[in-house]
Amino acid sequence: MTKVYVVRHGQTAWNLEEVFRGRMDIPLDETGKKEVHLAGEALKNETLHAVYSSPLSRSMETAENIAKFQNIPVTPLEAIIDISYGEWEGVSLVEVQKKYPDLYDLWMKKPHEVTFPNGESLEGVRVRVMDAIDHLREKHQNENIALVAHRVPNKVVCCSLIGIDNSNFWRIQQDTASTNCFVYTGGQWIVSYLNDTSYLKVLGKPALSDF
Repeated sequence: MTKVYVVRHGQTAWNLEEVFRGRMDIPLDETGKKEVHLAGEALKNETLHAVYSSPLSRSMETAENIAKFQNIPVTPLEAIIDISYGEWEGVSLVEVQKKYPDLYDLWMKKPHEVTFPNGESLEGVRVRVMDAIDHLREKHQNENIALVAHRVPNKVVCCSLIGIDNSNFWRIQQDTASTNCFVYTGGQWIVSYLNDTSYLKVLGKPALSDF
């Protein structure tokens, strides 16, 4: 049995301002720093054998706050880096809606059909992330690991491990500093829980913060 915790990084200023991040290396804000400490604390009684993270700083700091309770290092993993939004990166949601109205409408209605200008598609993300997870599942048989990444990769992972395709992307909620848990046993993935943020209630966190 392999247990995988999939964690989203904590809040950044661009989450609040609704600016597309992608590969832009935006740090955690003060709320985000509090969130990731609480996320790490929530997993402190779990025995983790490895913690992997997207190399972007918002994910690395989140991962370090998990690993510090386990006394293990964080391993950067390029394969789980955020989606490349291409020309949308660093652009606000409002500006994207004005400049790319048709593509944004398609993104909201049929996300699996979108390839971002000079960027990636959800299928491209799915291939690279799931290849990495398959490798890690083999490497960490009968162990527990954490993967710390971003909204898009995490949604795609959840869809894949649940057994649904990328057209269901918007049906998966992934708040900042949320945790998901999957168990691989008997040749299949079992969903333990999705988008847990119960440990963030002390911050008065909004019910929905999926941007």
